[in-house]
Amino acid sequence: MTPPTTVRADGARETGAACAPGTARTAARTLARCRDLVRPSLSAAIERLHPWPGEMAAFSLGWCEVGGGPADGSFEGKGLRQTLAVLSAEAAGAPGESAVAGAVAVELVHTFSLLHDDIMDEDGTRRQRDTVWKAYGTGPAVLAGDALFALAVQTLAETPGPHTAAAVGRLSKTLSGLVRGQAEDLLFVARPWTGPEAVRTDEYRAMAELKTGTLLGCSAALGGLLGGAPARTVAALDRAGRHLGVAFQAVDDLLGIWGDPAVTGKPVHGDLRQRKKTYPVLAALAGQGRHARELSALLNSPQSLDEAGTVRAAALVEACGGRTATLGEARHHLDAARACLLSVPLAPRAACEIEVLLEFLLHRTV
Repeated sequence: MTPPTTVRADGARETGAACAPGTARTAARTLARCRDLVRPSLSAAIERLHPWPGEMAAFSLGWCEVGGGPADGSFEGKGLRQTLAVLSAEAAGAPGESAVAGAVAVELVHTFSLLHDDIMDEDGTRRQRDTVWKAYGTGPAVLAGDALFALAVQTLAETPGPHTAAAVGRLSKTLSGLVRGQAEDLLFVARPWTGPEAVRTDEYRAMAELKTGTLLGCSAALGGLLGGAPARTVAALDRAGRHLGVAFQAVDDLLGIWGDPAVTGKPVHGDLRQRKKTYPVLAALAGQGRHARELSALLNSPQSLDEAGTVRAAALVEACGGRTATLGEARHHLDAARACLLSVPLAPRAACEIEVLLEFLLHRTV
């Protein structure tokens, strides 16, 4: 087993390996390594499904085209959640293989949530191609999501070892959190942009922790749990993942307005065009100046936002400090995630790789 790090009284981590950028693995290599480790078991799990929902699941993962023909690999996700599970097991001093069942389970849950989210949000594209409901129909996409939900629980329940019951319990609690977060997100749609009933940034933060943070926290906690980490370490990994989730959502909100369509697969200013209540917009509207009033008038207009309208709205969000506030939110929660990781002894190499992953998360905004 890899020797753990020690933590000094001042909170600084002492490790047996350097974390210098020149010697640490890049985030891309770390993600690819963990995907390669998990992929055989994830593929075997998908093959257990009925062929039709199995095809839809493979399509959602970017493995095939409609009809089952092989995809070129350009539509696959980064695999952040499965990577976090593997790295957390390694950070606990265990081999990454010990977390594969947990990594498969969280990837299945993530995929299920995307299938259902796309239906509820009426999003027609993801990763530069049709979403599952758009390609196969709404009913089939719901069925595929349900199948993935059940398969995730089954995968963990059938994993041998002393931590199976605790792992299934943690995943079940996470699923409840995801549902609560999605419920809050849907309810936000009907609330006004301004006034006493408007969505506040702290409410949005709480929703993001449920909708995004709980699964990232579960990913890290399952990795630590299946890797035999003590309860204190598992709890710290869970908290770190939750903070990472809020930061991840903040970055996604930035990309939803200012992201490069070639990277995001969605049109620039897409979230503004759909009038989504995201952190940059809510932070901008919290101001009281003329720019905030103009932004509110644009968003409250009964007319659809055309190209000029979305460009103006994006400029107003930035002028009101929405972009800066969201970057600050992401940095704050990444720092909080680091503090959680520094609070427990972790194996140095995996700790460095997690740190590289955190930096990658923030800098994918630029």
